[in-house]
Amino acid sequence: MKILITGVHGFVGSNLVEYLKSDNELYGLDIVNPEKAGVVKTFSWSDLDSGVVPPMDAIIHLAGKAHDTKKRSSAEVYFKVNTGLTQKIFDFFLNSRASKFVFFSTAKAAADRVEGMLTEDVVPTPVGPYGESKIKAEEYILSKSLPDGKSCYILRPCMIHGPGNKGNLNLLYS
Repeated sequence: MKILITGVHGFVGSNLVEYLKSDNELYGLDIVNPEKAGVVKTFSWSDLDSGVVPPMDAIIHLAGKAHDTKKRSSAEVYFKVNTGLTQKIFDFFLNSRASKFVFFSTAKAAADRVEGMLTEDVVPTPVGPYGESKIKAEEYILSKSLPDGKSCYILRPCMIHGPGNKGNLNLLYS
């Protein structure tokens, strides 16, 4: 498959490239675009509007403003990146030949704290701009009609561990 991965240089993107590169033709979309082993080419966000991104079979949207454990980022930044860029890439998907769209949201879009099990039927009650911006992105995606032959998946991972992890998991270890 030809797969476009947004946030290809981030923690999850870097690990996903390692997993997918042997059986797929991978392209990146990021705010930085150095060469990356396993990635044919990395495009910038402005390239989406210029028509230089080749046709893809699938888009995996990982790019976003991560949860700020030091609380230095303004709410506006979260909504600009997590909601705005998601809208931009999802609109690109709808107008492309790609048939699959995978959005990595966050468990924080559903709840800030969980008592017991977090299930799919939870009514989302995010707390703070990180979770709130991610649920707005999910709502945008779900508000659109998918053309025949297209499918969309929204994943809400909690903390992810692996080579190069950073952020909340390191706080947990400390």
